[in-house]
Parts: sequence; structure tokens; C-alpha cells
Amino acid sequence: ARGERLLRDSLGLHTLHSTEITDVPAAVGAVGALLDYLALTLGQPFLHLQPIRRLRRDAVIAIDPVARRNLELIKPLQEERGATLLSRVDQCATAAGSRMLRQWLLAPLQDRSEVQARQDLVECLMTHRLTQPIGRLLGGCADIERIATRIALGSARPRELVALKDALPVLSQCVELLRRSASLAATVAGSLLPSARLDALAAAAAVDPSIGAMLSEALAEDPPALVRDGQVIRSGFDSTLDELRAVDRDCDSFLAQMELRERERTGIAGLKVGYNSVHGFFIEVGRAQADKVPADYRRRQTLKGTERYITAELKAFEDKALSARERALVREKALYEQLLQMLVPHIPDLQQLARAIAALDCCHALAVVAEQSRWTRPALRDAPGIHIKGGRHPVVEKVVERFIANDCEMDPERRLLVITGPNMGGKSTYMRQIALIAILAWCGSFVPAEACAVGPIDRIFTRIGASDDLAGGRSTFMVEMTEAAVIVNAATERSLVLVDEIGRGTSTFDGLALAHAIAFHLLETSRSLTLFATHYFELTTLATQSLAAVNLHLAAAEHAGGIVFLHQVRQGPASQSYGLQVARLAGLPANLLKHARRTLQALEQAAAAQQPQMDLFSSPPASEPETASADVSPAQSQAAAESRSALQKIADELHSMAVDELTPRYALERIYHWRALVQGGDPQ
Repeated sequence: ARGERLLRDSLGLHTLHSTEITDVPAAVGAVGALLDYLALTLGQPFLHLQPIRRLRRDAVIAIDPVARRNLELIKPLQEERGATLLSRVDQCATAAGSRMLRQWLLAPLQDRSEVQARQDLVECLMTHRLTQPIGRLLGGCADIERIATRIALGSARPRELVALKDALPVLSQCVELLRRSASLAATVAGSLLPSARLDALAAAAAVDPSIGAMLSEALAEDPPALVRDGQVIRSGFDSTLDELRAVDRDCDSFLAQMELRERERTGIAGLKVGYNSVHGFFIEVGRAQADKVPADYRRRQTLKGTERYITAELKAFEDKALSARERALVREKALYEQLLQMLVPHIPDLQQLARAIAALDCCHALAVVAEQSRWTRPALRDAPGIHIKGGRHPVVEKVVERFIANDCEMDPERRLLVITGPNMGGKSTYMRQIALIAILAWCGSFVPAEACAVGPIDRIFTRIGASDDLAGGRSTFMVEMTEAAVIVNAATERSLVLVDEIGRGTSTFDGLALAHAIAFHLLETSRSLTLFATHYFELTTLATQSLAAVNLHLAAAEHAGGIVFLHQVRQGPASQSYGLQVARLAGLPANLLKHARRTLQALEQAAAAQQPQMDLFSSPPASEPETASADVSPAQSQAAAESRSALQKIADELHSMAVDELTPRYALERIYHWRALVQGGDPQ
């Protein structure tokens, strides 16, 4: 009830039925708590709140914090100042445009008509070469949104109001430039230039002309930074202020005239009349001529070589001049506060103007990037799917000399792409570029591809990389499984899912089983559009179980004992992972790699012979009774039997041992005991 009352009072409403949140009591309580916090923080009413609206789940593509981090939309994964998608496309000329573009990337739209309207405006700017002139106009535009907020809070500064006055006609100038450069009947890529969008921009630009007139009449051309410095209000705006300023302005001429009169009257040639902020007005006479000082002079201050005096006439003028200056500042401050109060009713119009300028600036930034990088306009389809020809990673292509473009075909009949290949081969880059292209497309941007068509997407999920949450008590594998659980429980047929190397934090068989089960669930139950990168080659058999699963691999080639990454996506599974070659590139020692190669060969031979995986804690398999042969002596048979008996005793003791309760000393003693037992010595 308290939250509802606060919300009604803040919005100036009698009822909340128009806000669409009356059926969500938790939302009313949360907003009320936020308003209460703001009231305590600001200590004054805030009049700049915009009408509250309910953001429905089907209005935007949901991208959770995990996906935002893994896709590097706003913040880089590694370096503090690394490249991100926002830094790549943020060519905005205004701060408000940069803020809005950030919101666009974090919450792409699902409304195809609105996204196409953005695309039309981007294409219009590109086709008619308007990016530079629009950028110049917007570059001189102040941050109207923040200035409007400061007006509501009564903290706007004089120079901000002057900047607001200069920014008011900018949007009208941009709209006029658009209308002149492209008539409403001109065609752009087979569709009409969006007259509705231009009309909306023109409506937002039609701010009450009295705002500009009010600011022009009241404010000086170049006011100081703060009101307390004076000279903020234009001369001629207020007669009382002009009179007070005249008294202060005439001070210098009065002092000069008085100085001439007093020199003639006293005969003191070195007499001076001056002023300082500590002692006020004074008449200064050298100490050597102090005997010529008239009787009506009263001593005010004694200095090293001079004496300072004041007269009744000078004191009267001092009272008048100083009070005039103080009263002028008080009057000027009152007029300035009155001006801010007169601007408060216009705050909604200023906020609408600010949003329109920011939206135009976002489209301008997207047009600049599309021009510079040869991006193309994506088609938006009704049916789920992603079809990309010659796609590139929007961030990586900017920092590499030559980026290898790749295609992507995904639809309900081809919805699981199992991607294999070597580390550093480009699997993660390929997966991320598909997601980033989809995000850009539904933001209204052009995309880095030769051709692109994207269907509807409701959510984007990612499961990439390995990290733990020690503060939350979660291991690396627990974090991995938690993220996987979110995906399999929430993904739908319209979701885009990126899974990279899942199941690596546990034993081989456990990880493989989980990876297979998760991939199969996404394929058959969730039916999501899924890119599944893995080193488990056993998962490539999914393509034989379902026609909707397809194997792809990132090509690589061995050359002169090394490896060359081709970064090309090809059909079919990879032949090997090239792990040892990548390890060599990382700088591991040659003798270590030689050891690893021998171990790898042994493991591959064991797998080829289909030998069971060894288990550290399993008992040795029961052996068949052996018969003494001519080649085995009775002594050798006896030794073998004793060795098997010793191993069995060790295994039995391990199974019965409380491992978690062992002390290091006791564990070391048992190891020496077992070694002596196996060697046939005295197990003391």
C-alpha cells in the first residue's frame, strides 16, 4: 500500500491502472522501495520521472548476465579495456546515443516492424550519404536528457541551460536534412523511406518555442559556470537587477572622482582611494604626509608605510555599493531559480526530444560502421532459423589482418551443429559470431556478412569457458552444470544456444555421458537452435541418430611437424584434436611433449584393443589358476603367489580405510608398509 501511494504521488496519478503493473504487486512494492530510497538520497521531490511501463518478456530477446559476459557485449572477458561489441559499433556523436545503443545491444527487440524501421533509417543515411552531416549536427548537441533531470532537481547550471538552448533546434535541422535529401516517395532497397519514422522525429522536434525564447531572453550569451559568480541573467531582462548592477558598475568612476577631489582638498599628491574585499573602501595616505590629513578622516588601518582612512561620505557610499552587489546576486539567483521552475512543466517534452535525438544518433552510428566495414542489411523472417553467407566476427575482423568468413545454416530441420576441431582452430569465434550477428540483426543494425537472414529469437544462452565461484561455494564443474541446468530448463524452439566444451570438469566417462545427454535434450526436447562445440568425438554419432544434427569441424593441417589453423568451417567431424601440437605452440618443453606422445600412443592402442578403463580403487581381476609349466620354476610360482597375496591385502586395506581421517604421518607409514610387503621384506 505504501509503495502504491509513493508511486501515485511521484507520477501524479490517482490510480495505477494505466501503468499495467497493478496485477504485479511485487513490482509495485519494488518500485515503491526504489522511490523511497531516492527520496531519502535526494532529499527533495523529483519531478522528472517518465511514465512507468511494463517490459514484457516477449518484447525483447532475453540475454542473461552469463551470455552478456561470454559474448563480450559490454565488458571484455580478459583485458580491462579490451574490445567489445559496444566499443565496435559505438560511433555515436552524443552521450545519450551511446547510452541508448548500450540498451539496444543488451535487449534486442522481437518486434520485426520496429527493427525494420531502424534498418530503413540506417539505410537511408547510408544511401544518401548523410552520416557525416548528421554526425556534425549531432556532435554539437548537448545531453538534453541529463540537463532535463538537473532542471527537475534544481541543480542545472547556467552554461547547461545555454547548451540546452542551442540543442533545441538540432533535431529539426536533422529532419529537414533528411526530408531534403530523400523525398518520402523515394525507394530504398525496394521499400519506401519510412515516413512514419520521419514524422515521429519531426513531432519530437516540435518543442514549445517558448522554451528557446525564454532561455534567450533570460540568459547572458556567455554566462559563468556558477550562479554565485554573477552576470548570468541578461541585461535588460529585469529592471531591478539592472539598477543594482548600475550602482555596482558606477563604483569605479565614483572612486576616481573622489580621489581627485580629496587630492585637491588636502594637497596630498599621493592620496589614493581604493577597495579590497577584507576592509572595504579606504583612503590611503603615506605616513610621511600624515600631518596633512584633515580632521574628518578616521583611521581604518595602519600598514608599514601608509595609513588608511575613511570618511562619512565614503562610508555611506560603501554601504550603498556593497549592499547593491549583494542584493544583485540575491536577485539574480532568485530570477535563475524562477527560470528553472518555468522550465519544469516542459520536462516531458525535453525528455521526448532527448530520446528521439538518441535514437537518431544510434542509427547514425550503425550506419557509420556499416559504411566503413561493408556490412549488409539482414532479412528478418517469420520462421525460426539463421542463414548466413560469408559471416564474420564483428569485433575480431577489426583487429586481424585477414578474417576467414564462414557460412551458417540453421533451421528446425538442421538445429544442432556439433562442432569439432583443434583448440585455437576458431570454434569459439565461429559460435560467438553467429550469436553477435543475430543480436545486431534484431537491434536494427547491418551485419558483417555477404548475406544474412535471421528468424525470431526469444532468448540467447551460452555455456562457455571454465570458472569457479569460490565465494558462493561452487566449484568449476558446479558452475558448469548450473549454467547447463538453466539452459535445458528454459530453452525453447526459438532460443539460440551456444555450448562450448561442456563436461570437462569431471571424469572422462561422466563428462561424456552428461555432454551427450545435454546435446540430445537440446536436440529432441528443447529443439533449440544449438551450436555445440566439443572434443568428445563420440558426440559426432548424434548425426547418425537424427537428421537435425549436423557435424562441422574447423579445418587444420599439419606441416613440418607443426600445425596450421585454416579457420574454415567444413562439413563432417574433425579427424583429431591436435592437442600436442597446440601444447608445443604454447611453449611446453620437448621432453615433456615426447612423454605425452608416448602416453597418447599407449592410450590409443588400449582403446583400439578395447581394454577396459583402469580404476584405481577396484580390486585386481580374478586370475585363472595357473599350472606350472616347464618354463616356470616352483620358486617363481611361489613368488608370484606371494605378490598377488600382498596386492590383495593392500587393496582390502584401501577399501576399509577412512581416507578423510588419515594424518600425513600415518599415510606415509602405510606407504612404507605396503612397499615392504610387495618387496617381500619385513613390513614393520
